[in-house]
Amino acid sequence: METRFRIIVFAIGLIGLALGVESCSVSRFVPEGKALYNGASVSVNGPDSIGKTGKIQQKLQALLYPEPNTSFLGGRLPLYFHYKAQKEKPGVIMKWLDKKFGEPPVYLGDVNQNRQKELLLNKLDNSGFFYSNVLKELDSSDNGISIAYEATVRAPYRMATYGLENDSLPVHDAIQRSLSETVLEKGTVFDIGTLKAERERIDGYLKRQGYYYFNPDFLIFEADTNRYKNKQFDLFLRFKRESPPKAFVPQVINKITVYPEYQVTKDTATLKHTTYGGMEFVQDDDFFRPKRLAPYILFEKGQRYDAERSKRTSNRLADIGSYKYANIQFETAKTTGPQDSLGLLDVSIFLSPLTRRSLRVALQATTKSNGFTGPGITATFSNRNLFHGGETFNITGSFAYESQLTGSTGNGLTSIVGGLQTELVIPRLVPFSPSRFKYAVPKTRVTLGGDFLNRTQLYTLTSLTTNYGYTWNANRFVYHELNPISINYVNLANTTEEFDAILEENAFLRASFEQQFIAGLNYSFTYNELADDQKKKAFFLGANLDIAGNLLQALSGGRERVLGLEYAQYVKLDADLRYYWKLGGNQTLIGRLYSGWGIPVGNSNTLPFTKQFFSGGPYSVRAFPIRALGPGTFRSTDEGNGSFFDQSGNLQLEANVEYRFPIWSYLKGALFADAGNVWLTYTPEIDADETQESRDFNQRLSENGRFGSDWAGELGVGVGLGFRVDIQSFVIRLDLASPWRVPYLPKKERSRVPFFDGGDDNLILNFAIGYPF
Repeated sequence: METRFRIIVFAIGLIGLALGVESCSVSRFVPEGKALYNGASVSVNGPDSIGKTGKIQQKLQALLYPEPNTSFLGGRLPLYFHYKAQKEKPGVIMKWLDKKFGEPPVYLGDVNQNRQKELLLNKLDNSGFFYSNVLKELDSSDNGISIAYEATVRAPYRMATYGLENDSLPVHDAIQRSLSETVLEKGTVFDIGTLKAERERIDGYLKRQGYYYFNPDFLIFEADTNRYKNKQFDLFLRFKRESPPKAFVPQVINKITVYPEYQVTKDTATLKHTTYGGMEFVQDDDFFRPKRLAPYILFEKGQRYDAERSKRTSNRLADIGSYKYANIQFETAKTTGPQDSLGLLDVSIFLSPLTRRSLRVALQATTKSNGFTGPGITATFSNRNLFHGGETFNITGSFAYESQLTGSTGNGLTSIVGGLQTELVIPRLVPFSPSRFKYAVPKTRVTLGGDFLNRTQLYTLTSLTTNYGYTWNANRFVYHELNPISINYVNLANTTEEFDAILEENAFLRASFEQQFIAGLNYSFTYNELADDQKKKAFFLGANLDIAGNLLQALSGGRERVLGLEYAQYVKLDADLRYYWKLGGNQTLIGRLYSGWGIPVGNSNTLPFTKQFFSGGPYSVRAFPIRALGPGTFRSTDEGNGSFFDQSGNLQLEANVEYRFPIWSYLKGALFADAGNVWLTYTPEIDADETQESRDFNQRLSENGRFGSDWAGELGVGVGLGFRVDIQSFVIRLDLASPWRVPYLPKKERSRVPFFDGGDDNLILNFAIGYPF
């Protein structure tokens, strides 16, 4: 099997190499008298006093166009597909390749070299490098011609002073106050882009102070160099004289009208008008009760217009979950105040509702982290405004048939999975009074559901779950979820002799299945800078705290059972830290650290099985089978009944590094390295009547699985490469990984040469949906 797999991989490599070599020879398709364009580069020379020339070099490089044809490993496959498709009989496959991936040729003649030079000089002037010089040089090769530009720059002009011209308009004092936040400091290099950004900053400040009709184009900068002989200038800011008078007058809110069920085809004159909280609601039969809708609207009569408040109101209304969009419009009130002091604005809020009731049915192909894969069906009924207060009620039923195609044993287990879940999402805090969160709407979430799992050859598992909690966004990066009530009851039944034998000989596993009543609270914190697409270096932090059993212990007076059920008691914490570095050209380098620790306390001497940690698989250490790594140096075997298919622990450490890069079109590539394992930090009690075989097994598990000072040497390490089809964030992933260090082998045999050393477990192929992190 291993030899056959190596032959397939080798053959794929040969085919790729052949295509690469073939695509390198596209020069034979180039018409006579033409040359392929290989791109252009810019270098900047200047005096040492300039400082960093790399920044201006990047700006200049961004101006050069067009882009040359895509190349990969020296080959130009997209261009090759295009040329071949132009032949008299290209064939169906080549036509398809050209349509999906092909690129027309970019010749040197397509490049306006004079225009490029003009753009470079103009950018240098706008950046303060006046009287610069740009030289051009062509570089020919067998594959085409490239252009090298060399810019020689002089010391730029730098700002000496910055001030606002005096004026009697009311807006003058507001702008003067805003200058305390300016980024223009003494010594700032003259730059048109920086001056435009300063105008935008002032405009944003004024929009928050009530100046609705103001526009950054109403401001103009003037630079004066007459006082200086050493390339300095004074910067003055003034108003354009032709600007409209109302732009310089702050506006206040006058009348507020809300349309909670707005439709273009409806005549608003026939609808019911209700006044509540100083606002007028226009709707039919209280589609959305004014008492519930008013707290989401942050406008009040008599307050100054604030663009930030308007944006927050729009976000809050859209975040309710009942509307497609919220359109807020402002217009000058028919009865206006004195134009030289204040203006009046009428506000109209048009809310377009989503379809109130809907039924969604989806056929699914599921692949899970434990290796189970199979078809399924899910049906969801939704009511998006259940009690006329924006409440969303969902009922979801699901059914699936799964087979374990991959795993540590590969014995072909099958499962029948079903479930019924109900969810009520209320867009406010219950039972607390409505709170005007600045950024988004806090939500109360109540769930109740049941699941059924029949795993052939092993057991039947039924579970009931209910949660009561809150979710909210503190800002665009921070998200909180708190569930003060979280209850989960699991019933294990219909166990087979095989599974009973496994439990009998594995005290750790048996103890983890004994306490199936879990009641407590959990909290999740997420900090995600990936929400900002402009960030080149972004952090992600996810942390979860799960506490169970403490309240039940207090209510029961320290007894081990509540309502006849033995309950679990533990504290569990995990954290996931990631760093994303965008290198340009759709390349990203990601580093990830993950750790988790669960401690049984009080009533428990082990964590419930569903709360334990697992390592290995497509979302973990990819060079090892799913959930087959650890604990520590322990290895589950297939001999007798002493093994189980999912090896687990109560402590997990994991680290990943992945470099992602484009290949062409929707096809992406990745190189990665993973390290991690799980361990035990406690030894559960073993019954006195355990068999000797069971005692031996548990002794080996305890000794090999314990976390100790040599934990770094017990990390499973692997490397690999992957291919991903990424179509609008829907990702199909294929990762090929190989172990570098195998912790369950003897110390002197743990290190391997990836892809070349080892036996049948040397190559692990992972198929999954979505990125691993």
